Amino acid sequence: MTANVPPELVTVRDFLRYAVSRFNAAGLYFGHGTDNAYDEAAYLVLHTLHLPLDRLEPFLAARLTAAEKSGLIAILDRRITQRIPAAYLTHEAWLGEFRFYVDERVVVPRSYLAELLAEQLSPWVSEPEALSSALDLCTGSGCLAILLAHYFAKADVDAVDLSAEALTVAQRNVADYDLQDRVNLIRSDLFANLAAKPYDLIISNPPYVTASAMNELPPEYRHEPVLALEGGEDGLDAVRSILRDAGKHLNPNGLLLVEVGHNRESLEELYPDLPFVWLETPSDSGKVFLLRQQDVANLKEPALPSAAD
Repeated sequence: MTANVPPELVTVRDFLRYAVSRFNAAGLYFGHGTDNAYDEAAYLVLHTLHLPLDRLEPFLAARLTAAEKSGLIAILDRRITQRIPAAYLTHEAWLGEFRFYVDERVVVPRSYLAELLAEQLSPWVSEPEALSSALDLCTGSGCLAILLAHYFAKADVDAVDLSAEALTVAQRNVADYDLQDRVNLIRSDLFANLAAKPYDLIISNPPYVTASAMNELPPEYRHEPVLALEGGEDGLDAVRSILRDAGKHLNPNGLLLVEVGHNRESLEELYPDLPFVWLETPSDSGKVFLLRQQDVANLKEPALPSAAD
């Protein structure tokens, strides 16, 4: 059926222009793999038509079948009217060259940590082949655990999440990369269910959205699981727990890397004596901190401000 397809839309170019115009008119928010209407429209058009995602130009003048037109209108309408992130519509998300299955049981993969892993954490890890054990806390879709296993070929990787549903998605992605023998999925509230096994490296992209920011999220983010986003009043509930316990789970000179988004200033105020190293990535800086095992070995809980303060 093509009843809802404007008759003027004939070619790929027509649908691309139409999608960009409608996305802009609807005021969509882009933050799940693209940052503008054109790139998102191009992705959805190419994906829906089963065309290579990196080859738009050769197909722009191609005329579409009635079925193809209907399929495009349907997915574009869902993106506009329901404000569903594109990754949930296509059930795929990309971190660099790595593709992952996603649905609304997990947040759409996006992390500054992925950029750092692609560089094998240079210069902080001088011998990537010597790194033998790694832990990914709050693994979600398993994307970072899979990157750990790829970039540190000798590492045994544990991937932890509190959500059983998220771990089901992670299991699918681990199987897609044939990493079942190297990536171990564990249901746990951070370190709670982990054995006394120490790691050379612990990474985490935990929930870190503040309570006030949760109330202001664009509609697209409200399709994502709250458990994976909400970080408490100051966004640092999970981060405080990680800092409290990480020292007991790191080998001597082991590394801890945690992504905290825009919470750098709040974190430094809570821990004025911690020697945070704020890492730069190709897309930003000051969003991920690095600490060594000795920095957090005997760390105590910080005193939180009272309501009166």
